Amino acid sequence: MLRSFLLYLSEREGPKKLLTGNPAGQRLASRFIAGETVEDALRVIRQVNGEGFTVTLDCLGESVHEAAAAEAACRTYLDLLERLAAEKLNSHVSVKLTQLGLAIDEKLAQHNLARLAESAAKHRNFVRVDMEGSAFTDATLRTFCAVDAPRQTVGIAIQAYLHRAEADVQDLLNRGVRIRLVKGAYKEPPEIAFPRKSDVDANYRKLTEKLLASGIYHAIATHDERMIAGAKSFASSHSISPQNFEFQFLYGIRRDLQRQLIRQGWRVRLYVPYGREWYAYFMRRLAERPANLLFLIRNLVRR
Repeated sequence: MLRSFLLYLSEREGPKKLLTGNPAGQRLASRFIAGETVEDALRVIRQVNGEGFTVTLDCLGESVHEAAAAEAACRTYLDLLERLAAEKLNSHVSVKLTQLGLAIDEKLAQHNLARLAESAAKHRNFVRVDMEGSAFTDATLRTFCAVDAPRQTVGIAIQAYLHRAEADVQDLLNRGVRIRLVKGAYKEPPEIAFPRKSDVDANYRKLTEKLLASGIYHAIATHDERMIAGAKSFASSHSISPQNFEFQFLYGIRRDLQRQLIRQGWRVRLYVPYGREWYAYFMRRLAERPANLLFLIRNLVRR
């Protein structure tokens, strides 16, 4: 119930104005968001690169409804790829296709994604396509697969809580695609997504093993210690090198576990978001894990 309520709030304008217009709310969000500007984001990347982490950089925003806004978002990402290359920072970029115009026209999103892929190839970098709510799953996969780009240049995220995830993973593996496996953070009906956490966890474990056994470089994105332990155990028992895949964490979540994995020799990439459109992202992070909400409450009480 709490998770559903927080996801509901993530789509409401009233709470959004209250939190984003409040300096205390902005300070609380800074635990999970690098800041509102690209300079804020680059500063964080330099810091975590220095600690041994690689990064996926996300300029927050989604569901643009005008071609000019999609063009502006594409230009932002092209500029990010240029800056990352110029400053020799170890960071990929992550993008939602609705930022690139998917809600307007699939061809527009395809064109913009192709531009990003071309730039990423030029700079020997990588673009990860984020997965959004189920209303865009088919269109996201169609658009992604329609872009003719090297698989070391463009990959995609798959949400394990969707019933369709296993079939989608198999199709993408047949295409040689690099996958970022996540549990899923949007509210979906039971006809589309597993309603029970135990079923989501079981599917996540199954898909993790399928990815690790594929011989393709994938990302296991979770803060769940049981999922991480299972991935480590499977890799060790099947002689899969820690260099052949990576764990991914959201910036600001489970920093203790992030550092522990680095010390143990595993690869860890941090998903670092920035931008003024941080409210919905922040609320989904609170919905994901009770500890995040407790952090928020403690800070509100202190203030």
